[in-house]
Amino acid sequence: MYKRIPPILKILLGLAILVLLAIGLYFVPPIHAKLGWRLNNLWESGIYFFHPPQDVTFHPSGQSQSTPTLGGVLNPTPTSTANATATPPPTELTTDAPTITPTPIPGSVILSNVPFENQNGYFNFCGPANLTMALEYWGWKGDPSLNPDLRVQVGQVIMPGVDDPKLATYSLRSQSDVNVMPYEMVDFVNEHTTYKALFRYGGDSDLLKRLIAAGFPAIIEKGIYEPLRPENTVQWGGHYAFTTGYDDAKKDFIWQDSYLPLKTSVGKNTKTSYDEYLSGWRAFDYVFIVVYPADRETELDQVLGPWGDQYWAAQHALDIANQESQSQTLTGNDLFFAMFNQVTSYINLQNPDYSKAGAAYDQANTYYNNQLIQFDKANNVPLPYRIMWYETAPYFAYYNTGRYQDVINLAEVNLNKIMATRSLEESWYWEARAEYAMGNYDTADADIRKALYYHPGFQPALDMFSLWGVSP
Repeated sequence: MYKRIPPILKILLGLAILVLLAIGLYFVPPIHAKLGWRLNNLWESGIYFFHPPQDVTFHPSGQSQSTPTLGGVLNPTPTSTANATATPPPTELTTDAPTITPTPIPGSVILSNVPFENQNGYFNFCGPANLTMALEYWGWKGDPSLNPDLRVQVGQVIMPGVDDPKLATYSLRSQSDVNVMPYEMVDFVNEHTTYKALFRYGGDSDLLKRLIAAGFPAIIEKGIYEPLRPENTVQWGGHYAFTTGYDDAKKDFIWQDSYLPLKTSVGKNTKTSYDEYLSGWRAFDYVFIVVYPADRETELDQVLGPWGDQYWAAQHALDIANQESQSQTLTGNDLFFAMFNQVTSYINLQNPDYSKAGAAYDQANTYYNNQLIQFDKANNVPLPYRIMWYETAPYFAYYNTGRYQDVINLAEVNLNKIMATRSLEESWYWEARAEYAMGNYDTADADIRKALYYHPGFQPALDMFSLWGVSP
């Protein structure tokens, strides 16, 4: 006999069908491109609500450990790994450091024929989007045999996405990668295009204006304060900014903002005051990237002047950081970034001073844990808890002064307390190196493989396998 289905069961069955349909539709690429980042932000905000990353603190021990005799389950080669780096040195433009020719520049320059690319459809995709704009400005068309989306052509190289065949689309695989380093962007240009690129630290507004006036737009990395929903708060994060103009009368820089998901305006030709722009730039030691045609290298060399020498630029960045960290006018996040820039600059010198870099990070971290946290609570200013998403200098400093446990502890704070659903190949890499140095070979092997899982082809990790004498 036919039995009538109870109404409540019909409702539950209907809801189940709707949920399955919604899940299926969500993974349709065009729909996922529009909704993926929103749901990710909502999910991450929920995690952070119950486990606020701004409450997480790192407390270094300051103790050095002796390096054990090489050997163990990984069958390493006798070569020491102490000098291997996760960040290749900046590309050399010249062996000399020419002086700047004091030629006047216009009071306002806004470059024309500037392309615009947003990062919609992808998570933390400002690196590929901005690099694509810089290449397109010079006429780059990409490889027509590859993905027609030029952003993806760039992204699949510099942030390839996790090594997980269950994630069917690149948009899904790339979501766990939260940052692209400047050297990775420069390497893409130099190795995968006919154009050239370099990056330097210690830039300033006058240099940026000279570059733009000469027709060389620059990508800088800067800090931004991003509104969040649904809790209506603000968080700090890093962002690349393709800078294509300036106006002395209005005291504005003009740049292409690839990420404006919570604002009604588009990011093309975004205007930011000189003061706000420089405050954001300070967060990344005033680093800048220039993409240029090979036949204009001599011209760029003249515009850069002493910045053509990477080590002069690093020393200049250190001079700025030392001066700003002693400033009586900087407070809060600005002062913290000035202190952190000392760490980065000590590492980038021709003869890196790892001891001073480690001490500088200890000091910056103490400021973060004490004064800066109190400043945040008193002024409702978001803490830059994501700083180690983008920076690796403290790892260099601690590792190269034998502070292996501090490397591990810092990586663990970064990976397990702050990252939520994301990950960082650089932190896995440094944790593995420190574990190996302490004789924890099995753990080191597992963690270096995680670096390759989150970033297939990550060259520093492959170099470690080679040094250890094992296969990836």
